[in-house]
Amino acid sequence: MGPALTTVMTRILVLYGTTHGHTAKIARAVAETLRGQGASADVIEANAEWPEPEDYAAVVVAASVHEGSYQRPVRRWVRANADALNARPTAFVSVCLGVLQHNPQVQHELAAIVARFLTAAGWRPTVTTTVAGALLYTRYNPFVRWVMKRIVRKAGGDTDTSRDYEYTDWAGLRTFAEDFGRRAAREASRGDASSSGTRVA
Repeated sequence: MGPALTTVMTRILVLYGTTHGHTAKIARAVAETLRGQGASADVIEANAEWPEPEDYAAVVVAASVHEGSYQRPVRRWVRANADALNARPTAFVSVCLGVLQHNPQVQHELAAIVARFLTAAGWRPTVTTTVAGALLYTRYNPFVRWVMKRIVRKAGGDTDTSRDYEYTDWAGLRTFAEDFGRRAAREASRGDASSSGTRVA
């Protein structure tokens, strides 16, 4: 019987910020895809813990747009860890309903929100993507429900506030996560596997 084969299990952090819970679901889906490729993925909410990027071979950050910005805990964490993030493969997943509007002005505004965030934080992610979120009418308080219904009505969207709507392209998100997982694994295999991953026999 030949010697046991040793491979590198890439350890990846999936850090997220969420307001109504949907971005947490997106983060879990990304982690599930990465685990399906053999990676070890930790899913952590930004305001619950303060993980160290140096403990991981790669990092995915997911946050949703609210009033033109992302969750404060995510902004603080990324800014504080920008150097470590820039030293390893990273991905940013921006969650926003505006991506559903095929309006050049709206798309320009969404790109500007991402650019402002990354510039202010000093972070240069390896890859970025913007995915549609959800309308969670049943979770909003009355005022937020009223505001969201007005905004959505102008955009020609769903306005039945008795139910929730998910618009995330889960297949597209899975493809994005798979591509990033492969990239992270390649980078981990090139670097010092003893510090960037966990060896398993």
